[in-house]
Amino acid sequence: LSRRYGLWFRLRKIILWLLGVYIAIPFLVKLCPAIQAKLVFLNFVRVPYFIDLKRPQDQGLNHTCNYYLQPEEDVTIGVWHTVPAALWKNARGKDQPWFEEALGSSHPVILYLHGNAGTRGGDHRVELYKVLSSLGYHVVTFDYRGWGDSIGSPSERGMTYDALHVFDWIKARSGDNPVYIWGHSLGTGVATNLVRRLCERETPPDALILESPFTNIREEARSHPFSIYRYFPGFDWFFLDPITTSGIKFANDENVKYISCSLLILHAEDDPVVPFHLGKKLYNIAATSRSFRDYKVQFVPFHTDLGYRHKYIYRSPELPRILR
Repeated sequence: LSRRYGLWFRLRKIILWLLGVYIAIPFLVKLCPAIQAKLVFLNFVRVPYFIDLKRPQDQGLNHTCNYYLQPEEDVTIGVWHTVPAALWKNARGKDQPWFEEALGSSHPVILYLHGNAGTRGGDHRVELYKVLSSLGYHVVTFDYRGWGDSIGSPSERGMTYDALHVFDWIKARSGDNPVYIWGHSLGTGVATNLVRRLCERETPPDALILESPFTNIREEARSHPFSIYRYFPGFDWFFLDPITTSGIKFANDENVKYISCSLLILHAEDDPVVPFHLGKKLYNIAATSRSFRDYKVQFVPFHTDLGYRHKYIYRSPELPRILR
């Protein structure tokens, strides 16, 4: 009996401690909105670890060049440029000026905006670059300020400005070649911010591709599988309002009302991170928007049985046809 009582006493202490932590976390987040911002960006999670971003060839990208651009004073971002498969042999051993000049070759360019966590060298991202390169695209991607080896502090404004700087850098070198914007997950928020701004200044891209998009960051946070507090009294006040206070909106649903270019949305039904219904909802908003009346808007779902989840749509054998 003494032993049982001792076990129960220790178990009760652990339960009370866990309950105390569970209750304390919402108040901690409310008092320190920066915590919630960190959880949105996850820029401190660098996966895979121990890779040298200066050497994309270590990831099987022998036809890729690493650059560093400076969007603003005290901000430096790391960029990878992967040339189309047709230029692979010519790219071996070439330096940055050759790669920059190659953007003017007769191949379309995709500016890829990745999601939160990890770097431009993430495994699923590298595999997508390879697929797009094999289809004849230049792929230019980069780490936002605060991610990977890029210098600066992350913010929605800063991420959008970084993307604008890289887009303008591409356009200055690509001539009349089509330039497409591809955003994935959190990168869809950066992508619609960017394209809305480009359309407002009357320099839209040739198309926008959104992979696993959400409507806005509040709805995504409320629907995220890790939102264990969603039924907690005052969830919006404790968790969602601090995100807004930090200046983070990523309002895809609002941005698409001001975008005037072709739009393609890709979403897997079994996506466990950004629920499928948010991508479908965003499509319904865009499809009925007056800004798209002269442009094609398409939604392509991927059935649960395919197992593409949040980041494996690049595996689809239908992707070349879809992009064409």
